[in-house]
Amino acid sequence: MNINCFIPYGQGEGIENTVKELIACPFVNKIFILSEENIPSLPKGSTWLQSRNLHSSETLKNIAAQVDSPYLLLYLKNSPLSLSQFALERFTQVCEDMGAGFVYSDYYGMKNGETTINPVIDYQEGSLRDDFNFGSLLFFKSKAFCDAVNRTKDSYAYAGLYNLRLKLSQQWPIFRIPEYLYTEIELDNRLSGEKIFDYVDPKNRQVQIEMEKACTEHLKEIGGYMEPRFDKISFDESHFSTEASVVIPVRNRVKTIEDAIKSVLSQKTDFKFNLIVVDNYSTDGTTEILERYATSDKRLIHIIPQRKDLGIGGCWNEAVSHPQCGKFAIQLDSDDLYIDDNTIKQIVEAFYEQQCGMVVGSYQMVNFKLEEIPPGIIDHKEWTPDNGRNNALRINGLGAPRAFYTPLLRKIKIPNVSYGEDYAVGLSISRHYQIGRVYSPLYLCRRWDDNSDASLDVVKMNGHNLYKDRIRTIELKARIHLNQLKNQIS
Repeated sequence: MNINCFIPYGQGEGIENTVKELIACPFVNKIFILSEENIPSLPKGSTWLQSRNLHSSETLKNIAAQVDSPYLLLYLKNSPLSLSQFALERFTQVCEDMGAGFVYSDYYGMKNGETTINPVIDYQEGSLRDDFNFGSLLFFKSKAFCDAVNRTKDSYAYAGLYNLRLKLSQQWPIFRIPEYLYTEIELDNRLSGEKIFDYVDPKNRQVQIEMEKACTEHLKEIGGYMEPRFDKISFDESHFSTEASVVIPVRNRVKTIEDAIKSVLSQKTDFKFNLIVVDNYSTDGTTEILERYATSDKRLIHIIPQRKDLGIGGCWNEAVSHPQCGKFAIQLDSDDLYIDDNTIKQIVEAFYEQQCGMVVGSYQMVNFKLEEIPPGIIDHKEWTPDNGRNNALRINGLGAPRAFYTPLLRKIKIPNVSYGEDYAVGLSISRHYQIGRVYSPLYLCRRWDDNSDASLDVVKMNGHNLYKDRIRTIELKARIHLNQLKNQIS
């Protein structure tokens, strides 16, 4: 028998059923119930182990002190766990064959009485976000687990488990088994679009501070950390006839595009600006609206690209390479609108005041009627001048609206995709240049049924997350290489 199991305490039959499920496996030799207070009547075959917070360093140290088997199972939910046929044998076999320190698997979920599939994605070097979904059943080689605990310098109240897998990944493979090895109860019934802003919720701020600290330490240990020293930037390229261009890629947004256009053309500035709308073959009447506005106001440049294989990033490349694109290219989505008539001026001023290659603002979440909805203002205050570009590898986005010094975009190019393209170019810019911030809300972000991320199925969400992790992997490798070159020179 070679597995110690650690599960959180839960009321009712759930904990009893989970213990019975684990005891039935001949590989299990001990089961520990994690709770803050001693439990009067433990399920038969289990032992109490104190745990104030399952994600804390204290709990992980308590677990490491009890481990006396080659393998360790940690279950993160207090709802019932049901194992698939020979699941723990499979975890053990793959962990041994792969020489892995940590393995996880796809799983089934029970939601509203129905069984759902929950495939997860492969872990990679760039999987640095703290909300990476491993599922709720984590299987460790005990030596790797204890080593990661022992190498932890700081004590975390919230980021202990996150820090542990970062530490573990430095010396051991983390491997996904693409098989459905267990079933759990899904308690979070929110849509995908309602979950994506959890990390910027003010009530989670202290948690995020700890996560940033753990990630920053990890980057320092693997050579990916970047000091707050930035390349100087000058805005002296003089061939631009226009100071700023607002860029709107659009396809089939007849309900919202006119509001977006009006919010741009009503801007008040003391410099020339224009609006470049890249119409990606709309078929719902959007094109006719654009033609009408372009005829009446020469500041609107209506582009229908020759290529038909363009995503949002490709549309941005079309706009940025246009001869009438201004010195600064400012983003506005076709669903949204600027919060007042001073937005463009405020963004351009931020470039000169903060001497940055990119500016990121803040925005307010609203419904289609422009009424504020939770979580309200998204300001990404986790971005700091000293550590923003390191913390950017942990979070899942840089914020909005985004604006760029156009020569940088023409040099870097934007990936021709429709998700994560802005994040990719933002990471690349931040490798060399400071990113400026405007913390007051600059535009209204509408959440409605036609939003691209309002309600994504698990396969689509996995595709998005896998791509962003890949972007992070590319950027992390580039930063490690850059640091190595700097060390050789010095």
